[in-house]
Amino acid sequence: MQKGEQIGFIGLGTMGAPMALNLRRVGQPLMVWNRTPERAASLKEAGAKVAADVGDLFVHCTTVILMLENAAATDAVLGRRTGAFAGRVAGHLIVSMGTTSAQYSRGLSRDIATAGGRYVEAPVSGSRKPAEAGQLVGMLAGPSEEIERLRPLLAPIFKQLFDCGAVPAALQMTTAVNTFLITLVIGLAEAAHFAARHGLDMDRFANILNAGPMASDVSRVKIDKLCRRDFSRQAGISDVLKNSRLVVEAAKAAGTAHPLMELCVGLYEATEKMGGAQQDMIAVIHALESRAERPQ
Repeated sequence: MQKGEQIGFIGLGTMGAPMALNLRRVGQPLMVWNRTPERAASLKEAGAKVAADVGDLFVHCTTVILMLENAAATDAVLGRRTGAFAGRVAGHLIVSMGTTSAQYSRGLSRDIATAGGRYVEAPVSGSRKPAEAGQLVGMLAGPSEEIERLRPLLAPIFKQLFDCGAVPAALQMTTAVNTFLITLVIGLAEAAHFAARHGLDMDRFANILNAGPMASDVSRVKIDKLCRRDFSRQAGISDVLKNSRLVVEAAKAAGTAHPLMELCVGLYEATEKMGGAQQDMIAVIHALESRAERPQ
């Protein structure tokens, strides 16, 4: 891509908006679109153009970044399986940063190539705060020449980018990373639940964890939120439940054992049913507390 080329960015949710803003902060020409138009306000203030509709964005941008919730949203934006699809992807580089199944990404890559476009999957590891700070970790899969062209463009979003090979290797890697993240956070929530029920000083508990060998950027942020009972969204329950199900589906397809992830899906399903869909993933402690209150 040429220096100063206008890039398209679709999907301005919890993660997408700060990612797009980081591109604007370094002067990247940008055109954005979001299904909920008011979410584009901060990008417009930062100097991005707002597309009149999703088709307008594809007319004016040949490199389009998608940060969308799921496969259905991605298909809708691309017009997949409709007459609009070829016009939107032919001659375009489509960069998908959302988390979908590897099987879906493989099929999308094939369809885009058949229509005369190019495709790179670029799922991210991180939540809202790292997105705001430009400190996400990115995994890339696709043609090596496209990945090399993307690296300087994506630099303001990521602290590190890893080339994982051919599609869908980046999404398979993301699924493995998410397995650790999801089980880690539920383990932390269960430990905090245990500490609170034993009347321990929660600040001291947090300080001991933060000083110990298990501490990480994730655990420090999440234990602070647990101690303050702050369930404001960074990585939402609904998103984590979707990712948990993707892990279980992929594990079943590969024939790998996944007992912890089966438990995690159940706990996040329970949390969502309790009304926590838009809360942070650490709100899974509500499901643990609910189980403790059941009569034995």
